Amino acid sequence: MTQTVSIIGAGLSKFGRQPGITGRQMAVSAIAAALDDAGVTWPDIEVAFGGSDGSGLADTLVAELGFTGIPFSNVKNGCATGGSALFSAVNAVRSGTAEIALAVGFDKHPRGAFDPTPADWGLPEGYGDAGLMVTTQFFGAKIGRYMREYRISGTTLAKVAEKAYRNGSLNPNAWRREAISAEQIAAADMVNDPLTRYMFCSPGEGGAAVIVATEAVVRRLDARPVRLRAISHRTRRFGSFEVFGPAVQGGGEPTSVSADAAAAAFEQAGISPADVDVAQLQDTESGAEIMHMAECGFCEHGEQESMIAAGDTEIGGRLPVNTDGGCIANGEPIGASGLRQVHEIVTQLRGEAGDRQVPGAPRVGFTHVYGAPGISACTVLSV
Repeated sequence: MTQTVSIIGAGLSKFGRQPGITGRQMAVSAIAAALDDAGVTWPDIEVAFGGSDGSGLADTLVAELGFTGIPFSNVKNGCATGGSALFSAVNAVRSGTAEIALAVGFDKHPRGAFDPTPADWGLPEGYGDAGLMVTTQFFGAKIGRYMREYRISGTTLAKVAEKAYRNGSLNPNAWRREAISAEQIAAADMVNDPLTRYMFCSPGEGGAAVIVATEAVVRRLDARPVRLRAISHRTRRFGSFEVFGPAVQGGGEPTSVSADAAAAAFEQAGISPADVDVAQLQDTESGAEIMHMAECGFCEHGEQESMIAAGDTEIGGRLPVNTDGGCIANGEPIGASGLRQVHEIVTQLRGEAGDRQVPGAPRVGFTHVYGAPGISACTVLSV
């Protein structure tokens, strides 16, 4: 019988530009908040997993947290780093290796676009020479193809970003806290057609941490648990169209690692996407949120146009998506994003989201993160 695992603590640092504060300090701040939320101390943590793309090795945080001798493994899986760290922490508890485990993600990126090196991704230098390592090019190409295929309008792209900034204005931890109109978003400088500058997230700064535990620990601590009904983690199959890939592999409709990960999570949880009350979907740019709505099973391809026009994905809608503003409003500190999503769902299911709280006491939440070069992790959470 699989061990029941619950989230007993979740913590965030502030997100956005924080001069004079290192990525490590943001990670320690997030861990301290998660420990306080769980009602435990650092010596209670029995195993930890964490990652950062460019702000150092997570295991070295013990210099600030305390030398307790626990196993602390580093994780690096692109934008899916946080989700991968949580996957590892949950499996440590499920296996009986530990009763209390920690996942942490953090980053502090400089201004400007990400600058990946082809060799780090197993690619020839020609990819860089041809501009194929620039992620905005891929995002524009993928959503452009999708819009032609399923008749999604540029207006819908702008509405997704407008929602993100509006939700971010309600989130005290968000980076972008000023609402921007869809008209202003649509009229902004074009980065990669059809995506304008305000439709993208920016490389950012922040830390997030989550603590998971067994049912015995939950009872002992009299904790406020959010049950982790499912967690999945997948890599791309043949036939995909991914970051740093110049074309669709093979023929026919591309496969989707996000669809694979989401389907596995819902099967594990024993529920369907229709049972979800609030969702966090990777929105590196507004087109990603649109595609992931269908890939994760919340609608058919092409239905996003009418859903978004009807306000279904707003905080008070049928399926609130990215209630904290997502990556667009919070920025993308690569290591932290997946765990930020989980923190937001925990906050929503506990009814503690304040001005951005989903009405009607949501009981089931879903998170989805997607990372280069084709990795996805999903969770299903419930109270």
